[in-house]
Amino acid sequence: MNDRSSATPAPNKKATRWAWTVATFFGAGLGKPGPGTWGSVAAVLIWAAIAWLLHPAPLTLLLLLLAGIALTLLFGIPAATIVARESGRKDPGFVVIDEVAGQWIALLGSHANWRHALIALVLFRLFDISKPFPVRQLERLPEGWGIVFDDVAAGLYALGVASLLHVWI
Repeated sequence: MNDRSSATPAPNKKATRWAWTVATFFGAGLGKPGPGTWGSVAAVLIWAAIAWLLHPAPLTLLLLLLAGIALTLLFGIPAATIVARESGRKDPGFVVIDEVAGQWIALLGSHANWRHALIALVLFRLFDISKPFPVRQLERLPEGWGIVFDDVAAGLYALGVASLLHVWI
């Protein structure tokens, strides 16, 4: 059973600070209500800041996004595992590094404008919340793998639908 309760227990004395920082994406997961949405919005804002303030070439933006996704997976899976164990919850709602990874995947094909960012955000949240087949089944993976990979799959669904929509927009 998925425990996405958003009630955030204070880390105990033995808490692993780096894991809590990564898992909550520097505190975005502590936002109320809907910590997952706060994590997704934080991911979009970082993408937008890079895209709109730095104006990188499209390939550079894509490579930066891929690097960000790789880092969220590399550090996010162990962080999610540690925080789930330390909080005593299978899939704590305040762990949002999975939303960050999924949201950045959803943004992979997006043009650097607010309309495409909004489409990617809405689609990712829709697929993350509704969990169409086989997204929900990925939650059965052990510990951090299950916490993160259902959102990776939701991000892939959002990327696919957004890519189709971009043909018309």
